[in-house]
Amino acid sequence: MAHSRLQTLAYYMRPHWQKAAVGIFSLLIVNALGVYIPLLIRDGLDELQQTFSLDRVIYYAGLILILASMMWVVRMTSRTLLFGVGRQVEFDLKQRIFRHLLTLEPDYFAINTPGDLISRATSDVDNIRRLVGFAVLSLANMVFAYGLTLPAMMGISVKLTLASLAVYPCILILVQLFSNRLRSQQLDVQQKTADLSDLIQEDMSGMALIKIYAQEENERRAFRDLNQRLLTANLRLSKSQNTLFPLLRGLASISQLVILALGIGSIADGRLSVGDFVALLLFAERLVFPTALLGFTITAYQRGEVSVDRLEAILSTEPKVHDAANAIALPQTDVRGWLSAHHLSYTYPGAEVPALDDVNFTIQAGETVAVVGPIGSGKSTLANALPRLLDVDPGQLYLDGYDITQLRLRDLRAAIAYVPQESFLFSTTIKNNIRYSDPMGEQEEVEQAAKQAQIHPEILNFPQEYKTIVGERGITLSGGQRQRTALARALLVDAPVLILDDALSSVDNQTATHILQNLSEGTRRKTVLFISHQLSAAAAADRILVMDRGKIVQSGTHAELLAQGGLYQSLWEKHTMEQPASEVGAKSFKDGFLGY
Repeated sequence: MAHSRLQTLAYYMRPHWQKAAVGIFSLLIVNALGVYIPLLIRDGLDELQQTFSLDRVIYYAGLILILASMMWVVRMTSRTLLFGVGRQVEFDLKQRIFRHLLTLEPDYFAINTPGDLISRATSDVDNIRRLVGFAVLSLANMVFAYGLTLPAMMGISVKLTLASLAVYPCILILVQLFSNRLRSQQLDVQQKTADLSDLIQEDMSGMALIKIYAQEENERRAFRDLNQRLLTANLRLSKSQNTLFPLLRGLASISQLVILALGIGSIADGRLSVGDFVALLLFAERLVFPTALLGFTITAYQRGEVSVDRLEAILSTEPKVHDAANAIALPQTDVRGWLSAHHLSYTYPGAEVPALDDVNFTIQAGETVAVVGPIGSGKSTLANALPRLLDVDPGQLYLDGYDITQLRLRDLRAAIAYVPQESFLFSTTIKNNIRYSDPMGEQEEVEQAAKQAQIHPEILNFPQEYKTIVGERGITLSGGQRQRTALARALLVDAPVLILDDALSSVDNQTATHILQNLSEGTRRKTVLFISHQLSAAAAADRILVMDRGKIVQSGTHAELLAQGGLYQSLWEKHTMEQPASEVGAKSFKDGFLGY
C-alpha cells in the first residue's frame, strides 16, 4: 500500500519533474557547500594556529562569506522550485477532481455528502501540496546532509563519528513507535473536519427552515458538539507531535555532547587538531536540524498519505454512465423525438423492489404524454432514466429507434430538455439562470423562452427586470416563479424532447394547462413527457400513462381512462374532491386577509 501511495505521488509530480529535479539538484549543491565550509574553517584554524596572519583571517572570512551567500541563493532557488511544484500539483489535483466529479452520476452525490467532497478537494489537496513541496524538500535535504556529512566526519575521526551516531537508532525506533498513532490521529482530524463542513453547508442551505422551526439553539448545540470533537482530535494530534518533535531534537543534540566529551581528550593527547574538533562540532550541528525536521516530515507524510487515499477514493470512482465504445452520433437537428421503452426495469443499488418493473410504451414525435400515479410509483425514476441520469441496461430505452445507451451522451442530453422536481437556481441574475442552458443566448431568445414559460410579465415587475439577482437557490422567488424560470431555461435550448418531472407543481392548474398547450402547438411540436400530480393539467395531454408500483397499469386519453375505471378514476375522484376544498380555503384566506 505504501509503495502504491509513493507511485501515486510520483504520478502527481510527473508533469513537473524537471522543476523538481532542478530543485533537488540545488539542494545537493547547498549540502556540498555546507560540507565544504566546515572543512574550510578547519583548515583556517589549523593554519592560523601555526602562523597568525590578519591577511589570512580576511581571506578565510571573505571566502566563507561568499560561499555562505552562494548557499543562500541556491537554497532559495531550491525552495522556490520545490514549493512551486507543490502549488502546481495542488492546482492540477483540484482541476482533476472537479473534472472527474462532473462525469459522475447524481447518485454519487446522494451517497457522498458535499461537505466531505469539499473537504477532500481543499484540505486534503493542501496536505498533498505540503507533502510534495515541504516533505520532498526535507527528505532530499536529509539524504544529502547525511550522505555528504557522514563521509566527511568519518574522514576526520571514525571513532568520534560512530560514537556520535550511537543515539540515532533510538531516533528511528521513536519514529516507528509514533508513526501509526500519527496516521490514525490525522485521519480522525480530517474526518471530523469533513463532518463540520457538512453541518455548515446544510445549515447555510436550510437557514430559512431553521428559523421557521426555531431550531437555532439545537443547531448551535450540534455545531458545538462537532467543533468540540474536532478540537479534541486536533489536541490529541498536537500532543503526539509536541511529544515526538522535542524528543527527536533532544536525541539529535546528544551527538554534539558526545563529541564534546570525547573530543577534548583526543585534542589533549594530540590525536585530533582544534580545527578537526571544530569541524566535527559543525558537522554534528548540521545533522541536528534535518534530524529534528524528520518529525515534521513524518507528519506531512502521514497527512499526505491519508489524503492520497481520500482523493484516490474519488478519482478511482468510475462513472457508471458513460459513452459506449462505438457511441453513435445523433445531431439535434436529426432528432424527431420518438421515444419507446421495451421491458424497462430498474432497481436502485441496495434496494430489493424494482423502481421500474417491465415498463413498455411508445410516445410518438410531437405527442404530449402525461404520467400520473401515486407517490413512489416510479414516475421520477422513468424521467431520470430517459436522459441516462441512471445506469439503465442496454436494449430497454430508445430515442428515434436508437438505444440510448449506444448514443453519445452529449447528443442524447442535447436532444432532451429536462426540468427536475427541484428547480435549482444559481445565485445570479434571472437572465443568467435562464440562459444557463445556453450561455450565449441573446436577450430576445431569453425573453421568448420566459414568455413560453409564462414568467415574462412577472420578471418585468422585478426591481431590475432580467438583471434581478434571485439569491441563493432562487430564495427571493416564489415556488411557482422558480419552477417557471427553470422551465424557461429548458425551453431556451429548444430541444425536441421535453421532460417535466412534476416541474409545475407550484403553478396553478390554469397556468400549467396553458403552458402545456403552448408546447403542443406550432410547426415543430415538442415531444413532452409531463409527470405531474395535477390531474387537471394532465387531462389536457394527448395521452396519459398511469403508473403504480413501477408498472404502467393504464394508458389512454382522459375520457378513455375515466371510462375504464381503476386507479385513474380513483385519482381523479380524489382530485375533484380536493380541488373545491382548496379553492374554498384560498378564498377564505384571501377574504380574511383583505378584511384584516
